[in-house]
Amino acid sequence: MLGRIVFLAALCFTVPPPSSYGAEMEAGMSLSLSSPSFASNAEIPVRHTCDGDDVSPPLRWSGLPSGTRSLALIVDDPDAPDPAAPQRTWVHWVLYNLPVTTDGLAEGITAAQLPAGTREGLNDWKRTGYGGPCPPVGRHRYFHKLYALDAVLPDLGRPDKARLLKAIEGHVLARAELIGTYER
Repeated sequence: MLGRIVFLAALCFTVPPPSSYGAEMEAGMSLSLSSPSFASNAEIPVRHTCDGDDVSPPLRWSGLPSGTRSLALIVDDPDAPDPAAPQRTWVHWVLYNLPVTTDGLAEGITAAQLPAGTREGLNDWKRTGYGGPCPPVGRHRYFHKLYALDAVLPDLGRPDKARLLKAIEGHVLARAELIGTYER
């Protein structure tokens, strides 16, 4: 879309991890996650959905706490199938062991283009890679969650979200979220 204004916004915060993580967050650090494609709590462009090219949005991060050895990224939708009566969280993307030398992911990144060492998990389509928003009804929220970890994880194969969350327990130093919305 020509003439479109691109917003760059970040939801910046450091939140205590769930008690099951057990790791203490580093005081004073502010991990942030943003996208040049959409602002926090704004609509995700059609290009990044099943109604468009179904390519991942570009993501940028900063503020890694000292001691960060790797990053994990989970994108999910807690409003499935209907935001008026959600029944499950639908997982769109699972990545782990992103190197700390990176500060983001390019739009439409493929498995071959992921930073060296990055591993992919399974989304709820039972495949690796990004699967864009494709809500059957209503406006859904899509949570892009970035975790700064104090370890490089062992090869987990192709873990689903639950298995990855179990693997990062006790290793989360900080977490950031970027929420986008989409309605067909």
